[in-house]
Amino acid sequence: MGTRLLRYISAFGIGVYLVALITISLVFRDYALQTLWIFWGLGEVLFFFVLTSVFYPRWKHDDPKQFWRKVFWVALAIRVAYVIFSYYYYYSQMGYPFDKPGDAVGYYNRSVYLSRYLRKGDIGFIVDYLNRYFMGFSDRGYLIWLTVIHAIFGPNLLIDRFLKALMSAYLCIVVYKLSSRTFGERTGRLAAVMCVFMPILIQICGLHIKEMEMIFLSILALERMDYLIRSKKYTVWNILFPILLTGLTFGFRTVVGMCLIFAFFVFIVLSPRDLVCKKGKIITISATGVVLLVFLFTAIGNEMEVYYRLNFSGSDYLSKKYDSLGLEYAELAKSKYLFPGGFVLPLAPMVEEAPMHNKMLHGSIYIKNFLAFFAMWSIVIAFRQKKWRDFSLIGAYELAYIGIVMSSFTANSERYHEPAIPLILVMAAYAMTHLRRKDMKYFYAYCGLLLVALFAWNWLKLAARGLV
Repeated sequence: MGTRLLRYISAFGIGVYLVALITISLVFRDYALQTLWIFWGLGEVLFFFVLTSVFYPRWKHDDPKQFWRKVFWVALAIRVAYVIFSYYYYYSQMGYPFDKPGDAVGYYNRSVYLSRYLRKGDIGFIVDYLNRYFMGFSDRGYLIWLTVIHAIFGPNLLIDRFLKALMSAYLCIVVYKLSSRTFGERTGRLAAVMCVFMPILIQICGLHIKEMEMIFLSILALERMDYLIRSKKYTVWNILFPILLTGLTFGFRTVVGMCLIFAFFVFIVLSPRDLVCKKGKIITISATGVVLLVFLFTAIGNEMEVYYRLNFSGSDYLSKKYDSLGLEYAELAKSKYLFPGGFVLPLAPMVEEAPMHNKMLHGSIYIKNFLAFFAMWSIVIAFRQKKWRDFSLIGAYELAYIGIVMSSFTANSERYHEPAIPLILVMAAYAMTHLRRKDMKYFYAYCGLLLVALFAWNWLKLAARGLV
């Protein structure tokens, strides 16, 4: 990808954001974002687009080891600095070091409580506690992780967030390995640089929720699956490690583990014969089926059944919830209407009628909205270049996960879309590094549609409450 094109796309991304924000603020001036949230959003947008366009040209010619070091240490420094800043920022805004009361506070308090019993070696009490108060297997993984951390380091929540920063920094290297092996060196380096400066991957390091650990485990599992097949080094460790990582993801969010198994299955089926011979495909598919059956005939399988009933049968949950609150246009919250926007949603909130956390992240959410075009266009390019077989592992996981989220009551939840972000960066980097001049007309059309969608989305937020 040429430096000039990257800078042009970056400038265009900033421009679309400013046009959207200014237009929405002027039209709905009584409900325009406060100055604090405007600074947050503008800072996030400038941080990503400016630094990506500056550092990618500087680092793209470095030798691989030098590139890895720069990516990791810059990413780590940024994330550690943000963890410290956000800790005191939340204290100043909320009176405690959390963005809001809820899951985060519950995870912290319970893990500190259980860590006392872990230090005593009373594993039985912990098991009984988990069985008594947690219905699902996926509710327990993060709590167990925090309990171990607090048992070792004490009840200092900064330790957990520093570990998140470490995972997020190394995630940039994992993204580089996966994308460069799949799409080439240029794509791998751009994806890694975007990962370094992607605000949402920095900001979740300052939150006491399980998304960072879950993202790290899932992307590392995909990278190890890809390495196993492409390297053809079928050692015991190379085989067991991705299985272990996949198993661990079930302790954070069950559907992530299922999507990983599905993606690996698709990758094996679609792999060319020079990568996996017919006999190898039969063996690998059979082994994958055995692993899947092992998971299904355990508590995980029962949880998948519960998840299906609660999420898919409750795909109109948001519509019913909004209707019960007396909000207008609740019918539009049904999954069947939201489904086509899987790569794009949720759209950035740019009015005051939004939760504080979402207003603070609205610039980060916009970046995903903007990059969604390139992620979707990468599918077109993969078929155009006849690289869809190479694309199958990443594409199968991403499409499966987004499809499940969009078919459930979490369709418009920013938190549930976060596990898809690293691969959106990979797909976007692939598209950016292989764009043709004639592709730009579709990009311009998308930006026009995005402006309309952002305006309509924020109007809907206000109209549903009878404010406009």
